[in-house]
Amino acid sequence: MRGLYVETLVRADLDRVWELTRDPRLHQRWDLRFTTIDPVPGTEPQRFRYATRVLPGLRIGGTGTTVGERTRPDGTRTSALRFSSGHPLSPIVAGAGYWRYVPSGGGVRFLTGYDYTPRHRVVDRVFRPLMGWGTAWSFDRLRLWAERGTTPEASLRTTALDVAWRLAATAAVAGFSPPAALVAGVAVALIPPSPGTPAARRCLRTPPDRFSATAPATLARLEQR
Repeated sequence: MRGLYVETLVRADLDRVWELTRDPRLHQRWDLRFTTIDPVPGTEPQRFRYATRVLPGLRIGGTGTTVGERTRPDGTRTSALRFSSGHPLSPIVAGAGYWRYVPSGGGVRFLTGYDYTPRHRVVDRVFRPLMGWGTAWSFDRLRLWAERGTTPEASLRTTALDVAWRLAATAAVAGFSPPAALVAGVAVALIPPSPGTPAARRCLRTPPDRFSATAPATLARLEQR
């Protein structure tokens, strides 16, 4: 299985991107992969508990450890993470990853690389692409928040409206014939979302260079603890 990589260019101040990603209260608002992120007070490196609501009344949780590197000689910043879940319904047993913050042309290249051990490899053939999509969609949601001030909650509403009109447009021609419905469905899916609606397709999914694909040294030190 291949590790996952996602990158976006956020045209905002580096400190602002750092705040939105490193503050757990803000992170849990834009990241589709988490419902709650609760730091454990007094721990160094910072430990936390996380949970994701998958159905009403059902949450799958786990624990993790993270460390941030705010000052580097090259002007970039990094954040390293390891996580695990003992929940029997969690598709992930354990994993690790990193964020890089790279100042670039009036903005910040915000990128991640991560991988994990799946609980069930057959299930992971479906789950892994969904994780990649969810990460990319969340990164674009973050970008809109940092650049435009569009809150994650507002982004979710525009996404719901976007999905609704696409389904309605497809349903409108579904009664003509199956081929017509298929063509309409493909055509509607290819229409780009509005600029204010998060879209995973706007993110880069392949590392552009070796530097981007290389985990920071802090991750190795974090995994040894």
